[in-house]
Amino acid sequence: MMAAAKGALDASAEEMVEILVFLAENNKIFGETSRITLAGWDENSAKAIASNPGTAKEVLDYWLSPKNLRPALFPLLLENSGVTLEKISQIAATLKGEWIDAMLASPRIQKSQQLLRELAGNNQLSGVQSVRVQELITGKSGPIAVETKTESVPAAPLPIQPPVVPESATVTQATAEFEVVPDPGTADADPETEKVIIAFMAEHASEIAAEGNKPFQPIGGFHEEFAAAEPQAVAAAAGATATPAKPTTTVKTAPKKLTNPEDEQRGSVLQKIAKLDIKGRIQLAMKGTKEERSILVRDGTKIVALAVLDSPKITDGEVEKFANQKNVLEALLRAIPMKRRFAKNYVIVRNLVANPRTPLDVSLGLMKNLLVQDLRNLSGNKEVSDTVRKLALRMFKQKADPGKG
Repeated sequence: MMAAAKGALDASAEEMVEILVFLAENNKIFGETSRITLAGWDENSAKAIASNPGTAKEVLDYWLSPKNLRPALFPLLLENSGVTLEKISQIAATLKGEWIDAMLASPRIQKSQQLLRELAGNNQLSGVQSVRVQELITGKSGPIAVETKTESVPAAPLPIQPPVVPESATVTQATAEFEVVPDPGTADADPETEKVIIAFMAEHASEIAAEGNKPFQPIGGFHEEFAAAEPQAVAAAAGATATPAKPTTTVKTAPKKLTNPEDEQRGSVLQKIAKLDIKGRIQLAMKGTKEERSILVRDGTKIVALAVLDSPKITDGEVEKFANQKNVLEALLRAIPMKRRFAKNYVIVRNLVANPRTPLDVSLGLMKNLLVQDLRNLSGNKEVSDTVRKLALRMFKQKADPGKG
């Protein structure tokens, strides 16, 4: 059983995968080992199995489960006649991001009105995806290509197209809300950025409304830094309003509290953010500075943190740091590789896998992209889960000595 769970039986690849799926789904003792083996299974071999109509239904169903999805296999599974439309329909209403893009690019799904209607009811669709689904349903296929949407380039021109939100009233309302809460510090934002903000506000209107007036609450130890900035601000304000009789005392003591100009600036930024509501923080996440994004990415309100990733100004270097942080929401770490631009950055991928806060399914899905030396380092990283370490060791041995794999 242990040999089977490690994929070491003398059997064909198809038979071995079928055995592993059975153990992963039904065996409490060797299930975890089997899941690790499946997660690290050779990609070319897995592709051949996933595209074969004769593959066991249990194997196809396993790879179609949301927790086991693999980007390289998903398009092949969608086209596999051994996968029923009913099975695809079960996940069509719950997936999001790149998985929806893959479904919209599938010729099989494009021909199925039933599946297209299932996709249309998915509340995780982005504005561009919604437009594409409606085009496919009505048979009015415009020049918009799904591949174009998935290329999340920094300028993000596509999400700002007018069709993002069919109801013009919603866009008008979002525009009005944006204009009535101007931010003096970022008033020079370019029109394209403003359009991105409007589209984001409209697309996530329900989530924003659900959060109400939730205040800024930084994740983790950052809260202490914010709390420390407040007394300094109060002291500074008190000094400004003091009587003329003690001007010298105020001037001498103030610098001792904020001797570093960067600390003084950070305190000012924190105070500014603390005064903003959710919509104001989303705007700042899109239009603000690198310093402001580094703070807002730790916002305990998910929609604000995610807005940072959609900022046209964000750089890969910033995201590399975000992927390595432990004081951010898991939802943010999950969203980073969903953007193709970031998923192609090796440093981002490596940092995500090595981050113990990254969801396990995300880490396991990204590990196949790591180089041998990074797999070796990961196998000895005590901060990550045992599952990640064990799979890293297995993959390291396979890549270091392919003959024994």
